[in-house]
Amino acid sequence: MRYFLLIFLLFFTIQSGFAQIRNKYSISFDNAEHHEANITATFTNLQSGTVSLRMSRTSPGRYALHEFAKNVYNVKITDSKGKKVTVTRPNLHQWDVTGHDGTIHVYYTLFADRGDGTYSQINETYALINNPATFMYVPSLKERPVEILYVSRGDLGWKIATQLASKGGNSFLAPNLQFFMDSPALLSNHTIKEYKVGSGNKEYRIKMALQHEGTDQEANVFFNQIKKIIEEEKKVFGDYPNFENNEYTFLVCFMPQVSRDGMEHRNSTVITNPKSIANGGMKDNIGTFAHEFFHAWNVERIRPLSLEPFDFDKANLSDELWFAEGITSYYTNLILCRSGIITQEEYISRLTKTYNQVWNSPALQYYNPREMSRKAPFIDAATSMAPIHKDNTYISYYLYGNMLGLALDLSLREEKKDLNLDDFMKLFWTKYGKTEIPYTTDNLFITLREYGGTSLADNFFSKYINSSEVPDYKKLLGSVAIYLKSEKKPYIGAEIEFTENGLARISEYTKQGTPAYKAGLEKEDIIISIGNKSFSDLEQYHEVVNKNKASKKVILKYRRNGKDKNTYVKIEENPRLILTEYSKPSEKALQKRKDWLSSRK
Repeated sequence: MRYFLLIFLLFFTIQSGFAQIRNKYSISFDNAEHHEANITATFTNLQSGTVSLRMSRTSPGRYALHEFAKNVYNVKITDSKGKKVTVTRPNLHQWDVTGHDGTIHVYYTLFADRGDGTYSQINETYALINNPATFMYVPSLKERPVEILYVSRGDLGWKIATQLASKGGNSFLAPNLQFFMDSPALLSNHTIKEYKVGSGNKEYRIKMALQHEGTDQEANVFFNQIKKIIEEEKKVFGDYPNFENNEYTFLVCFMPQVSRDGMEHRNSTVITNPKSIANGGMKDNIGTFAHEFFHAWNVERIRPLSLEPFDFDKANLSDELWFAEGITSYYTNLILCRSGIITQEEYISRLTKTYNQVWNSPALQYYNPREMSRKAPFIDAATSMAPIHKDNTYISYYLYGNMLGLALDLSLREEKKDLNLDDFMKLFWTKYGKTEIPYTTDNLFITLREYGGTSLADNFFSKYINSSEVPDYKKLLGSVAIYLKSEKKPYIGAEIEFTENGLARISEYTKQGTPAYKAGLEKEDIIISIGNKSFSDLEQYHEVVNKNKASKKVILKYRRNGKDKNTYVKIEENPRLILTEYSKPSEKALQKRKDWLSSRK
C-alpha cells in the first residue's frame, strides 16, 4: 500500500496545476521482470451513491469478448483520506463502490504477457500497453478528459510512444474515455523514424517507433517501404485524415516474445511480429502496415454506425465488416503492387489463393457477406473449448470482402471508362469520412447508386451483398487480360498430413461437397490405401491420387478408432482455379490492367 500511495502522491503533485476535472491514472513497472504493472486511478467530484468501476471485456478493433479482468488482482479502493470503502462484485468485471466521500483512489496489479494489438505485455525490455486490457474505468465519467502518467524505471531508461497528447515529462492527456481506450503505448529504448507529409495547416508527422533486435540500416530500409505505402494510399482518398496532434505513429514490436498481429487506432497502429526484419520480418509483415494505415481512413473515420461508439462491455456486432475489413484487405496487396513492393505477377498470384479460399467454400450456401460479418464475435481471436465448423460454415470477412472489392472495382471499370473503386472510396470518404458521419449498409448502397448508377448498384447488392452469388469473374478478369485456369488434377478433397509413424491422417474437417465428404471420411481418419495402392509420405500420396482419372470410383481403405474400414470414393477434378495472364492480350485489356495496377498520378 505504501508503494501505491507514493505513486499517487507523485502523480497528484505533477497534475495539481490542472484545474479541469480529469480522471487520472499512473502505471509503473517495478516488477517488470515478472510481467507485472502497478496501476493507480483517481476519480474525483463523484456524486453520492454507487460508483461502478469496470474492466473492459473487449477492445477497439476486436469484436469478441476477452474478459481482461482475468489479469487484474491485488485490488484496493479507498476514499480521499485513504479510508477503505464498501466494494461489491455483481460480476467478474465490475466493482461497485459505496461509502466514498466524492473521491475514489484505486490501486491494483496487472499481469501482462501477451504482446499483440489486443493485450499488454511487460518485461524488462519493453512494455506494450493496450489500454482496455490494462485500465479500470468508470462508464458514467466517459466524457471527462483522462490523464495518465507513465512511471518508467530509472534503470530502464524507456522512451514513450503513443498517440496521446504530451503534457510534458511522462504525462499524457486524452479528451475522453473513448480516445484514451483507443490509445496504446510502447515504452522501450525503441528506434524512432519519421518524416512529414502534407503541407500548410495539414502537415503531419508520420512516425515509426520500432522495438527490434536489428540494425538502424534495416530500420531505414523498412521505413522507406512504409513511406511508399503511405503516399500510395493517400492517392486513393485524395488527402490525409486529420490526425490529432498532427501525428500518426506506428508502434512496432518485432521481438521473439510477441504474437503476430496488427491493430488499428485513430492516429496509430500496433504491429507485432516475432520475426526480425532480417529474418523475413520485412516481407512477412509489410502488408500489415499497408492494411493498418488504410484503416486510418476506412474504419477509424469512415466508421460503421454499428461500432460507434465502441461498447467495452459486450461483443460488438456489425454487418459492415466485409467493407471495413474486407475492402481494406483488397487494397492491402493492391497498394503493395502499385507502390512497387510486389510485382504484378506476385499480386495476381496472391489473388489466386484468396479466390479459391472464398469461392470454393461450402459456407456460401449458408451466409452472405453481411451475415459473415456478424459472426465476428465467434471468430475474431475468440476462444472456445468446442470446435467450430469453420471450414464448412464460415468465410473470413477479410477474404470475402477482398474478393468483393476485386469484383466491384473491375465491374465499375467495365461499366464506364472513368469509373473505379478508388474514386468510389474517395466519394464515400468525402461524404462519411471527412464529416465523420457513421454509415450503414444502406449508405453504401445509396452512394454506389449515386456513383456507379442504379443498375450496377442494385445488381451488386442484391446478388453479392444481400445474397452470396459468385460474380462473373471470367468476364471481369478477362477485361484486364487475366483468365481463370483449371489445374485439371484428380482430387479427393481431404487435407492430409503424415504422422511420425508414416500414417496419412486427415488433419482437417472434410469440406461438404468434396469426394472425401461424400465418401464419409472425416478428420482423424487414417487413409491406408487408395485403389489398393499405399503410400508412406505426402509425395507418394499425391502420386497415387493423380494416377486416377476424374469420375473414376475407387476403393479406399481407412482406419477409424482403431478399426479398418472400406469405402468407395469417386475421384473428381480439383475445383481450384489459377489466375494467370493472357499470353496474347489486346492493347485495350493491357491498358485497363495498367490503369488498375499501376501507381495513381
